[in-house]
This record gives sequence, structure tokens and C-alpha cells, in this order.
Amino acid sequence: MTPPVPTLLVLDADPPPRLGRLTGRARIVHTDAAGLASRLPEADVLLVWDFASHAVREAWPGEGPRPRWVHTASAGVDHLLCPELAASDTVVTNARGIFDRPIAEYVAALVLAMAKDLPRTLDLQRERTWRHREARRVGGTRACVVGSGPIGRAIVRTLKALDVTTALVGRVPRTGIHGPDDLDRLMSRADWVIAAAPLTEQTYGMFDAHRFGVMQPSACFINVGRGQLVDEDALVRALTRRWIAGAALDVFATEPLPADSPLWNVPGLVVSPHMSGDTVGWRDELGTQFVELYERWAAGRSLVNVVDKKRGYVPGH
Repeated sequence: MTPPVPTLLVLDADPPPRLGRLTGRARIVHTDAAGLASRLPEADVLLVWDFASHAVREAWPGEGPRPRWVHTASAGVDHLLCPELAASDTVVTNARGIFDRPIAEYVAALVLAMAKDLPRTLDLQRERTWRHREARRVGGTRACVVGSGPIGRAIVRTLKALDVTTALVGRVPRTGIHGPDDLDRLMSRADWVIAAAPLTEQTYGMFDAHRFGVMQPSACFINVGRGQLVDEDALVRALTRRWIAGAALDVFATEPLPADSPLWNVPGLVVSPHMSGDTVGWRDELGTQFVELYERWAAGRSLVNVVDKKRGYVPGH
């Protein structure tokens, strides 16, 4: 007897993933957030294509079987992990490897833009104002990169190419990586503090008034990790009181950023709409990555990019 075709449930977002290679190899069922809970018991695999949704966390607790494998088309997994999923034997994988270089390039662009005062140059151009200024030199500056995963390591490699001296901070100290106990000291010496850590119980709100207080007045802060890493009110105070020279946020506690948020008008703050990892063709890369993972799973081979559900990220870095 031919074994049954596995059911692949897709939590959709627009545009939907291209899964043509799985035709005949999976029964593909699409759902939105409202229908997820009722569909979960019939699924063998769940693809969280709508990686901004918290629907998995809300729908997972409940009656009936649950998928044996959940894949999210994102690097972070905080949007889907709940106690019930974390305690289950369901395997969770992520999109590790897709966003590393694009985010590193974006961080380098922000460093260069802030050092060369490009936001102000564009403002002055719109005002038709000729105002000569001196810019900062990037080479020879220091960066503290918080988050020792693939994204953090890609940021380090890219900044080194700009002759920036870098220090990488991870969950535990090891060769080439500092531990959390070194963070205040490294931040106090850095010209650029870059947050690229996953969101966990240990990292939630880690960039607070104390941390901004230890930074140099000439230093800048960049967040490409998760919005909840930062106490946004503390950052606003640090910028308005000129404790630090500038900041750039690509992620926020609430997304999309509300039109009435004070963050839009803070002097020295660059706001971008969670786009640092999104380059032309990125959705196709995510779809291809999932199909390759599905082929491994269907063949009985071990999956890669497996998340440690207790830690909240893929271990081994």
C-alpha cells in the first residue's frame, strides 16, 4: 500500500510561497491566522510563512494532534514559541543563513551613513541649504556587536572590511567571543553598539537606561535584532538628552510602528521598516530553503537549522 502523502499546512502571507516542487509529495493546505487552530490537528508539517504573526503561539495550546515539524521563514522564533510547543517533541527549524549577509550590509550602510551625516545632508538638500560640515572617519573606530549567531558574525566580518575594530558578545564566553559580563565595558569603549541578538528571557529589554548611560556621548546604537531588546523610552531619553550621538532602529516593539509613535521625530534616530534582511528575491530564497528542508524530512534525513526551544535559537555558535 502506498504510504499517505504528508499534509503540509501553510500559515499564509502575501505573496504565498512557491512550493511547486512539492506537487504530489505533499498535500498542501493554506490557512490564515483565524483558521490555524482548527487546521493544526490534521497537519504533519507547519510552514509559518507569515513570520510576523503570533497565531502559532495562540493556536498551539488546544486539543488534538500537532505537527511533527514547524518551520518559520524567519531567523527569530520568539513569535511562535509558547510553553506547550517548547515542551513538545515537535521539531522547530528557522531560516538561518538567508539573512546574514544582507543584514550585515545594511548595518555597514547605517554606520557609513551616520558617520558621514548623510541623513542631515539629504535634509539640507531638500531645504536647498549649502552647509559644509566635517564627517567622521569610520576606519579605526570600534564596534561592539551583541549576538554571536550567523548574523552577528557576518556583521563583524563586514565591519572589519571597513577597518573597524570589533568585539563580539554572546551568551557564554569562548574563543573570539565575549560573555555578558564584558558587555558594559565593551559598550563604554565602542563607537558603534549593534544589537543582533535573539529575543529570549535573558535578552528582553537588555538595552536600557543603564546600558545607554555607559555609552560614549559620541557613540551610536543600531538594532537589527528584535524590537523588544530595547527599552524604547530609555533610548528616546538617551537621544534627546544627548547621552549618545545617534541611533538606527530597523525593529520595534510594535510593528508596524504607529503613526503617533514619538520615535518618528526623535533627533538623531533613523527609522526603517524591518527591512534590513529583505533583498530582491529573498522570498524565493526562503521558499527554496524550505523545499530543500522538506525533501530532507521526507527522506528521513536529519534536519538542519534545528532550534533549541529552551534557548530560543539554533545552537552551535
